[in-house]
Amino acid sequence: MIAYDLQCANGHAFEGWFEDREAYLDQQKKELISCPMCNDTSVSIIPSTFAIKSSQTLRPKKAPAKDDTLTQMSKELIDFVEKNFDDVGCEFAKEALKIHYGVTEPRNIRGVSTKEEEKVLKKEGIQFFKIPMPAPTETDS
Repeated sequence: MIAYDLQCANGHAFEGWFEDREAYLDQQKKELISCPMCNDTSVSIIPSTFAIKSSQTLRPKKAPAKDDTLTQMSKELIDFVEKNFDDVGCEFAKEALKIHYGVTEPRNIRGVSTKEEEKVLKKEGIQFFKIPMPAPTETDS
C-alpha cells in the first residue's frame, strides 16, 4: 500500500491509499478518484510533508500551526454544509423520519434535535452525524 497526498483543482487537500502507483494512475485516468469535499475528479499528487532526521545536530523545521489548518478546514466544512443542506431547524427529526419513510423526497438536511429525538432516529435505523456549528454572527443575519 502507498499513501499519496492529493489535491483537487479547487485546492482541497486530502489523502488517498492505493495498492501501488499503477493503481493510482489507473483510477485517476478513469476519474474514479474524487475530492471528499467537492467531488471534483481533477485530482493530482502533491508533495508530501515529511522529514527524516539524519543526525542529532539537525532539527526539523517547525511545522505550520495546526490551528490555522483546522480553522480553514472547519470554515470549508461549514460553508459546504450551509450551501448543500436544507436547514430544517428544530424539525430535523421529523424531516429525517419523513425522508426515511418516503413521505418526502430525499435531500440533505441539517438542523437540531434533542437527545430523545436522536434515540428515536437511531432506533428507526436513520444514520446522522453531528457537526458543531458556530453561532451566527451579527454579519450573518
